[in-house]
Amino acid sequence: MDHNNNSLNLTALPEPIRDPIASFVSVLTAELADNLLSITIVGSSLGEDFAPGLSDINTVVVLDHRNLASLNTIAALARPLSKKKIACPLLMTPAYIERSLDVFGIEFLDFQLNHETVLGDDPFEPLSFDKKDVRLQCERELKATLIRLRQGYISSAANRRVVRDILISTVKGLMPILRAMLWLKDIERPRCVELTINRAADVFSITADTILMVDEWRRAKTRIDQQQMQDAFEATYETVEKLSLIVDELEL
Repeated sequence: MDHNNNSLNLTALPEPIRDPIASFVSVLTAELADNLLSITIVGSSLGEDFAPGLSDINTVVVLDHRNLASLNTIAALARPLSKKKIACPLLMTPAYIERSLDVFGIEFLDFQLNHETVLGDDPFEPLSFDKKDVRLQCERELKATLIRLRQGYISSAANRRVVRDILISTVKGLMPILRAMLWLKDIERPRCVELTINRAADVFSITADTILMVDEWRRAKTRIDQQQMQDAFEATYETVEKLSLIVDELEL
């Protein structure tokens, strides 16, 4: 990466996040100095799913090298950042990114799809991925999701509020997996949640209704009764299970 490419570029960012990101970059530039290689905004804050004041702003900070001083710098900023709805940044180094392509393909593909580098060189655009690695990670993540759903339901004693939150978390976590599965099929990936769900439903013959409904729960903080919870749990579980079978049998 190029230490000299350190001019701040906020023009591609949505207006609501420019000021908090500008102050964030200013502090990190001063505190991390030459160890700071790039700052990239990723995720929903760049698109139509972003709700100002409610949604977090997610960032990836690439450092030349990781050290405790850098971690302490970020840790000291945690509270001020949270007040501006900036989530704790993901810290990476170029070596970490290079050596993690085979295990974090889902995440890096999602970053590559929806990101804006505001300082330094773009760490994600040049990346390439092996479909076999991404397919295996999709399968592993989906099967792990099934375990979390089962264990969460049992450990909560089927508490409807807890299970509702588990389902909301599950659907949120499904989005990058669905996009990665679309990528495996060489199909264009939408950035927003609703389009992602609907396109995946068309391509993989899954039912979108429950996933869309659970996503709406997150936005509206909907209260549900016990029957609604059970129906949604069963439908979500069946969808994740079907996706795991599909990706298990996917021919590349």
